Amino acid sequence: MNQSGPRAHMPSLGDPRPRALSVSELNHQARHLLESSFMQVWVEGELSGFSRPSSGHWYFSLKDARCQIRCAMFRGFNQRIRTIPKEGDQVRIRGKVTLYENRGDFQIIVEHIEPAGLGALQQAFEQLKAKLQAEGLFDTARKKPIPDPPRHIGVVTSPTGAAIHDILTVLARRCPAIPVTLYPTAVQGNEATSDIVRAIERAQAHGKADVLIVGRGGGSLEDLWCFNEEAVARAIANCTIPTVSAVGHEVDVTIADFVADLRAPTPSAAAEKISPDQSHWLRQIREQELRLANAARRTLKRLETQLGHLGARLRDPRRTLQEKAQRLDELEVRLAKTALQRLEQKKIRITHLDQRLAMQSPVRQLANSEQALGYAANTLMNIMRQQLERHSNKLDHTAQTLHVVSPLATLGRGYSISRDTHGHILRDTTLLSPGYTVTTRLARGSFSATVTRIDDQENGTTAQED
Repeated sequence: MNQSGPRAHMPSLGDPRPRALSVSELNHQARHLLESSFMQVWVEGELSGFSRPSSGHWYFSLKDARCQIRCAMFRGFNQRIRTIPKEGDQVRIRGKVTLYENRGDFQIIVEHIEPAGLGALQQAFEQLKAKLQAEGLFDTARKKPIPDPPRHIGVVTSPTGAAIHDILTVLARRCPAIPVTLYPTAVQGNEATSDIVRAIERAQAHGKADVLIVGRGGGSLEDLWCFNEEAVARAIANCTIPTVSAVGHEVDVTIADFVADLRAPTPSAAAEKISPDQSHWLRQIREQELRLANAARRTLKRLETQLGHLGARLRDPRRTLQEKAQRLDELEVRLAKTALQRLEQKKIRITHLDQRLAMQSPVRQLANSEQALGYAANTLMNIMRQQLERHSNKLDHTAQTLHVVSPLATLGRGYSISRDTHGHILRDTTLLSPGYTVTTRLARGSFSATVTRIDDQENGTTAQED
């Protein structure tokens, strides 16, 4: 801050004493020194000597156990105070330190007054903040990213306030190509809350802006209170357009700051944050252009050097053609010589193969094979006849032997075979009894008979049916 003390006065040449200040000059310089040293202060104390003249201004003193200071709150500021303070109240004030030059009184020009401790507005602020925070409206996860760069910027603010002027000034300096649409609204007073909500809804229905600045310039807590209203907070939270809150000065904090997707300390800062800096782009383009030019020069220099080297190495093409033609002739002679040598080798190889083929002619091999085949056929026929005669003789001998032991041959000699009714051969008379039917096989034919008598020659007994 600029702190300037009383200016020194040089004595005149005719008067050896220093020049004296007038009272007005002294008070004026003292006021200037106070106002430049104390831009804005908060002071807490007991309210005393409170008066309200017909002008609407408030005059009072603020005191503590040892000191007091005079205060003045003009009508433009005190009309925003909802509860009029009274004698003896413990209050907090915000204002500017100055000097009332006419009387030389040190005083504070008050801009805001509230009860000491946690005031009513502050209590409402904290309660709403806690409520919306519990609902998750402040969560980082729900905040939408701000487009970079934006294609169209919407601004919800007063058309006559300093905020829109600051925003347009910054955008014109940084990136004038981005279109801006103003959605006008009141930003102070009883109707401001509903106006701001409707302006946000109009911006969404319009569908042009892809980022929305909601805010106003600085003021007292009462001036900014519409941005602490629940309806405005929910309108910002439910807005489909990424929203930037830009309310008041850097020290001012509102509920809108917490629910918005991005907070900017001032309207100018909001325009700075969301807009690209064309001067930065131009610097980057110039840097890229410089790097490109340097790279092109280096490339041209390198290619020029390479071209020089290649030019030095380049030979006369006629000489190269002559050398190539001579080399071609040499290769042609070598090729013809090699071809003749290979052809001669192939002829010798073919003659050798013909000789080997004649020695291993298939005609001779076929004649030898036919002779061997005839001999083998005769040998096979002889062996087969011998085998057939041997097996025929063996079969006749086997047939004779079989005939000798055959039951039919035995029957032919007068024997017979008797069987019972079950087909069992009878070998013992003990298996028979008179009246039993037997079947007897002879050499030629068979007959059935009924047993009438049984002679047991071994025991000498006879069984006869009655």
